[in-house]
Amino acid sequence: MLLADKKLLVTGVLDPRSIAFSVARLAQQEGAEIVLTGFGRGLRLTRRAAARLPDPPDVVELDVTSEEDIAAVAKLLDERWGRVDGVLHAVAFAPASCLGGGFLDAPWEDVATALHVSTYSLAALGRGFAPLLASARRGSVVGLDFDASVAWPGYDWMGVAKAGLESAARYLARELGPQGTRVNLVAAGPLHTIAARSIDGFDGFEEVWRERAPLGWDLADPEPVARVACALLSDWTLGVTGAIVPVDGGVHAVGA
Repeated sequence: MLLADKKLLVTGVLDPRSIAFSVARLAQQEGAEIVLTGFGRGLRLTRRAAARLPDPPDVVELDVTSEEDIAAVAKLLDERWGRVDGVLHAVAFAPASCLGGGFLDAPWEDVATALHVSTYSLAALGRGFAPLLASARRGSVVGLDFDASVAWPGYDWMGVAKAGLESAARYLARELGPQGTRVNLVAAGPLHTIAARSIDGFDGFEEVWRERAPLGWDLADPEPVARVACALLSDWTLGVTGAIVPVDGGVHAVGA
């Protein structure tokens, strides 16, 4: 199987509509052993979602903005597995002021929160789990992205955070490459997730994708994105790092 005997840490599972949930489900089907993370009020949702996976995995608490939490989870997985083959970074958050047309009004404190959770956390996880990824020899970090090459209505500072995520992924790929660890992003098309519901005007994306996606696009189906994420977590992409793989039905390649 594609991920036979792989040990994976999966962040960002909130409910069965989450991209991360589909990654976790497919990873288990392909032979991986996984551990999920959750934080705060979302921890209860993560545990509930975990129970709906084919083989309900353990859920550990992880605040990606806390160096202490990252170190604690790394220690736990070192004792449990002795290595980590892959990490899925599926964490993003922006206060309400940073979304929905508030670009010029959002205070720095809120913007800083968005950048810390959604951008810097990729580097923090890469640093914290680097020794365990090195022990795997063919480690992989995969993050979830949304096309940051243009400005989207209502996406505002989260768009800036995603642009930073893309740059951070390239630098992290450079830093971890010598130890054999790959770092890549999957730029997903819009999907009906909990995160998407917080974006004012998200419904407008549906019309854009309906008109422009050569392959079509189902906003209720995260599996195409999850399949590519699992491929990047596998040994089939050993020569790929620092890449942004679009999984959006082809919209990225088609003009107006």
